[in-house]
Amino acid sequence: MVCTSSATIANYFWDITLVQTLQRLRLTCLIVFAFGASIGSAFAAEPGILRVGVAKVDMTPTDPTGLTNLFEVQYTGVHDKIYARAIVLGNDVTTAALIAMDSVEITDGTQLTARIARETGIPTSNIIMAATHNHSAPLFSLQNAGGTRKAGPAAAAWIARVEDDLVAALKQAKANMQPARVAVGSGYADININRDQLTPNGSYTLGRNQDGPSDKAVWVVKFESTAGKPLALLINYAVHGVVVNLRGSLLTGELAGATSRFVEQHYDDKIVAVWTMGAAGDQAPILMPQMSEKPDVENDFKAVDVLGRILGEEVVRVADSSKNPVSEPRIWGMEKTVTCPGQKLIENGQDRKIVDADPVNFRLSVLMIDRIAITSVSAEVVTNIYQHLHKESPFTNTMMITIANGRIGYIPQDASYANPTFEVFGSPLKKGCGESTIVNGLLGMMRQY
Repeated sequence: MVCTSSATIANYFWDITLVQTLQRLRLTCLIVFAFGASIGSAFAAEPGILRVGVAKVDMTPTDPTGLTNLFEVQYTGVHDKIYARAIVLGNDVTTAALIAMDSVEITDGTQLTARIARETGIPTSNIIMAATHNHSAPLFSLQNAGGTRKAGPAAAAWIARVEDDLVAALKQAKANMQPARVAVGSGYADININRDQLTPNGSYTLGRNQDGPSDKAVWVVKFESTAGKPLALLINYAVHGVVVNLRGSLLTGELAGATSRFVEQHYDDKIVAVWTMGAAGDQAPILMPQMSEKPDVENDFKAVDVLGRILGEEVVRVADSSKNPVSEPRIWGMEKTVTCPGQKLIENGQDRKIVDADPVNFRLSVLMIDRIAITSVSAEVVTNIYQHLHKESPFTNTMMITIANGRIGYIPQDASYANPTFEVFGSPLKKGCGESTIVNGLLGMMRQY
């Protein structure tokens, strides 16, 4: 509908009847504009021919000694390279980007996603940029979410270099997009375990809880050429990247990097395997060393390769068995910032208590690719919250990427606040808000698709 000023046409035709008619039309147009957001969302979900491009950026610092890991251990060398991997996709209507960076966290991705949008034309609502939460890679920020740990004196220059390289690679990936198809599948890998272990004295420690909730699903979104040749895989699995001893001083891609490396090598390094962390707030790898003062470097990296291969083989199996690829999907994205009442931990020797704090903002987003729902949260979310979302979701293929476009800390399930777990003490959110805000917020966005 084209809405023309009634006054302009009235001056031209000098017809009072026509003026009255057009005034009513003008009111109708104003009503349409008032609901423009909803209508715009509907238009944005029209199908179109899928095109895909990929990017892989070497994030490895030339000299790692100016950087530190999350525990402020200075790096002394590089065991294996770290990368930023990305999939740029689009159709005749819109474009989107799925980005994973080998970093322990991206504390606030607002400025970088805004820059990506500005320089590539990809809407910020369609950008999911996640950290792999690899604890043996640097922060992709000057300090962590709590402000208690810093990234080292060389962090600012390293971050600036990686950001420039990433934006350039995304622009190139968008320019090189080719006709493609998309399919989705899920598998099973038993390489994670709930880490909230109850001790005899009634407290919790980070350990192995075989009876605790643990999601073993391996999600794989496969992008292939129209001839069926794999181009890229989006991998999603719920596990912390803490196989290597946290006091170690060698930079590494850890479990996420080992998985992506195995998958890419399986396809002769002609694809990009983008690994993202699922709802792993309470999930540890089944092989995890203690925080000893003498890291067992050789065996740690053997464990990384073993777990990476187990997960990688399942990724390949799921990808190769995926069916019914779609060549003209609808692509639609939405994001919003939500707020919850805050809390903080006060420690005095052995005494711990949680007190009220300022409200906390965090980000939710949904990227729909046909009937595939890729949700994201800028926090470490526990498994049961994702299970809650998945049960309520109108889409069977619903996955969750965490530590996406930022990180605020842990978000536990409401029911777990009665237990003194690591995630409860580490959460900046008061009980009663996080779980419902995530589930209802993401469901609300999905229902607008």
